[in-house]
Amino acid sequence: MSRSRSDLIAETLEDEILRGRFRPGTRLDETRLAEEHGVSRTPLREAFQKLAAAGLIEQQPRRGVFVREVGAVELLEMFEVMAEIEASCGRLAAQRITDTALADLDAANDRCREALEAGESDAYYRENEVFHHLIYEQSGNRFLAAEAGRLHRRLKPFRRTQLHLRGRMAQSMTEHQAIVAALRAGEADRAARLLREHVAVQGEKFHHLMAGLRAAE
Repeated sequence: MSRSRSDLIAETLEDEILRGRFRPGTRLDETRLAEEHGVSRTPLREAFQKLAAAGLIEQQPRRGVFVREVGAVELLEMFEVMAEIEASCGRLAAQRITDTALADLDAANDRCREALEAGESDAYYRENEVFHHLIYEQSGNRFLAAEAGRLHRRLKPFRRTQLHLRGRMAQSMTEHQAIVAALRAGEADRAARLLREHVAVQGEKFHHLMAGLRAAE
């Protein structure tokens, strides 16, 4: 997938916020950041819109743009809902998915494997997005797919960051393969369970995610 300049800036700022360069409450200086990234204010403002949609910043009229603190409880609750929505998508997709879409999922997994072998977590995440959005679409329920996409965008910075954890990409790849197998076999309950487990952030996994986000503090 091609990425715009604003996408690249948004990803850089996501990492800098999550890794502690910009702490909660910090005001982001638009002029300085535009100079730092060598861009006009337009792509920077577009990047801010993406960060606001993900809940990482808040734009206050006449005051500016400030980094927002995302609490552990809020994050855990969002992942809990995301896991259930993806499970619903998987259950419906197992009954409705086309052969063409299955081939597209295989192709996305092939590209994920290439990224895994290259150790490129961000490239892996981009193909991971393709993988999940295909499943949303194949649910055959446009409202559900739209809600899944909306929350997926909200959680993007955290889903992308957790792939930096040691061994997580390889684990994700294995989970992807099992999900496709369940979809291909038309096993709705199994597909739902596997997607729920794939997305859910619980216990030790959540502890490692939060520790990773605090690593630079």
